[in-house]
Amino acid sequence: MDRYKKEVSGGCQCGAVRYHATEMMDNSHICHCRMCQKAVGNIFAALVAAPREAITWTRGEPARFRSSDHVDRGFCAECGTPLFYDDLSGNRVNFTIGSLDHPEEFPPLANTGNESRVPWFDTLPSIEHGGITEDPEREDWWSAIQATSHQHPDHDTDVWPVKQ
Repeated sequence: MDRYKKEVSGGCQCGAVRYHATEMMDNSHICHCRMCQKAVGNIFAALVAAPREAITWTRGEPARFRSSDHVDRGFCAECGTPLFYDDLSGNRVNFTIGSLDHPEEFPPLANTGNESRVPWFDTLPSIEHGGITEDPEREDWWSAIQATSHQHPDHDTDVWPVKQ
């Protein structure tokens, strides 16, 4: 697995925990194992690693759950956002791709943990694609959510939440 220079930032949904890394690894992947499914509350975890020494916690500290004797799962204690998988004996931390400010920069290169992959995973590309903003019947609902959102923006902020 190769390391490369790349500045990335990310964090939780509420903004209480933020991180920054100066290097990344070329291991972006989707893990279908049952532990990852439970840790992120979904059918897979999308992960990419940063070398441990390249990581700085820029706001707050993540809470941790020891999911096995070897692994900590990191999350925000305030909002519950899953943030990382940390093999305690390793030299890297695998961040959840969705917690990165720019998840689009890390397309998965592999599927792992396939013994627990849900049988309908391969059908996902064939189902309907749509968006909330494309449905005129939900425009008022979506506007109300946007107007009252407490979600941290996808970039670092000096202060969060913004005081009014």
